[in-house]
Amino acid sequence: MEKHIVKRKGHTEPYDEKKVYASVYAACRNAHALEQESEQIADKVTKHVSEWIVTKDQVTSREIFERVVQTLTPLHKDAAFMYETHRDIA
Repeated sequence: MEKHIVKRKGHTEPYDEKKVYASVYAACRNAHALEQESEQIADKVTKHVSEWIVTKDQVTSREIFERVVQTLTPLHKDAAFMYETHRDIA
Protein backbone atom coordinates (compact mmCIF):
# COMPACT_ATOMS: atom_id res chain seq x y z
CA MET A 1 0.00 0.00 0.00
CA GLU A 2 1.30 3.41 -0.97
CA LYS A 3 2.07 5.70 1.96
CA HIS A 4 0.98 9.32 1.89
CA ILE A 5 2.76 12.13 3.64
CA VAL A 6 0.95 15.01 5.31
CA LYS A 7 2.77 18.14 4.19
CA ARG A 8 3.24 21.39 6.12
CA LYS A 9 0.24 23.08 4.48
CA GLY A 10 -2.02 20.10 5.26
CA HIS A 11 -2.24 18.47 1.84
CA THR A 12 -0.99 14.94 1.23
CA GLU A 13 1.28 13.47 -1.39
CA PRO A 14 2.72 10.01 -1.96
CA TYR A 15 5.93 9.17 -0.11
CA ASP A 16 8.84 9.43 -2.54
CA GLU A 17 12.06 7.89 -1.27
CA LYS A 18 13.91 9.56 -4.15
CA LYS A 19 13.27 12.91 -2.45
CA VAL A 20 14.79 11.65 0.81
CA TYR A 21 17.80 10.25 -1.06
CA ALA A 22 18.32 13.46 -3.07
CA SER A 23 18.12 15.74 -0.05
CA VAL A 24 20.48 13.60 2.05
CA TYR A 25 22.91 13.27 -0.87
CA ALA A 26 22.87 17.04 -1.42
CA ALA A 27 23.47 17.68 2.28
CA CYS A 28 26.44 15.29 2.24
CA ARG A 29 27.95 16.89 -0.84
CA ASN A 30 27.44 20.37 0.64
CA ALA A 31 29.24 19.13 3.76
CA HIS A 32 32.16 18.18 1.50
CA ALA A 33 31.66 14.42 1.65
CA LEU A 34 33.02 12.55 -1.35
CA GLU A 35 30.57 11.36 -3.99
CA GLN A 36 30.80 7.66 -3.06
CA GLU A 37 30.47 8.38 0.67
CA SER A 38 27.47 10.64 -0.04
CA GLU A 39 25.80 7.88 -2.06
CA GLN A 40 26.36 5.30 0.69
CA ILE A 41 25.05 7.57 3.43
CA ALA A 42 22.02 8.65 1.37
CA ASP A 43 21.25 4.99 0.65
CA LYS A 44 21.47 4.00 4.35
CA VAL A 45 19.30 6.90 5.50
CA THR A 46 16.73 6.32 2.75
CA LYS A 47 16.44 2.60 3.56
CA HIS A 48 16.04 3.36 7.27
CA VAL A 49 13.34 5.99 6.70
CA SER A 50 11.48 3.80 4.18
CA GLU A 51 11.45 0.85 6.60
CA TRP A 52 10.23 3.15 9.40
CA ILE A 53 7.42 4.58 7.27
CA VAL A 54 6.02 1.11 6.56
CA THR A 55 5.14 0.82 10.27
CA LYS A 56 3.13 4.06 10.28
CA ASP A 57 -0.50 4.67 9.37
CA GLN A 58 0.17 8.32 8.65
CA VAL A 59 3.33 10.37 8.73
CA THR A 60 4.04 14.07 8.42
CA SER A 61 6.84 15.67 6.47
CA ARG A 62 8.11 17.01 9.82
CA GLU A 63 8.35 13.46 11.22
CA ILE A 64 10.30 12.38 8.15
CA PHE A 65 12.58 15.40 8.55
CA GLU A 66 13.23 14.52 12.20
CA ARG A 67 13.84 10.84 11.38
CA VAL A 68 16.35 11.80 8.67
CA VAL A 69 18.24 14.08 11.07
CA GLN A 70 18.23 11.38 13.76
CA THR A 71 19.56 8.78 11.31
CA LEU A 72 22.02 11.05 9.52
CA THR A 73 23.68 12.62 12.59
CA PRO A 74 25.74 9.57 13.66
CA LEU A 75 26.71 8.89 10.03
CA HIS A 76 27.88 12.41 9.16
CA LYS A 77 27.43 15.21 11.67
CA ASP A 78 28.20 18.03 9.22
CA ALA A 79 25.78 16.66 6.63
CA ALA A 80 23.09 16.40 9.31
CA PHE A 81 23.69 20.05 10.16
CA MET A 82 23.40 21.01 6.48
CA TYR A 83 20.21 18.99 6.12
CA GLU A 84 18.70 20.45 9.25
CA THR A 85 19.53 24.09 8.49
CA HIS A 86 18.94 24.10 4.73
CA ARG A 87 15.45 22.65 4.25
CA ASP A 88 15.36 23.36 0.51
CA ILE A 89 18.87 22.20 -0.34
CA ALA A 90 18.04 19.75 -3.14
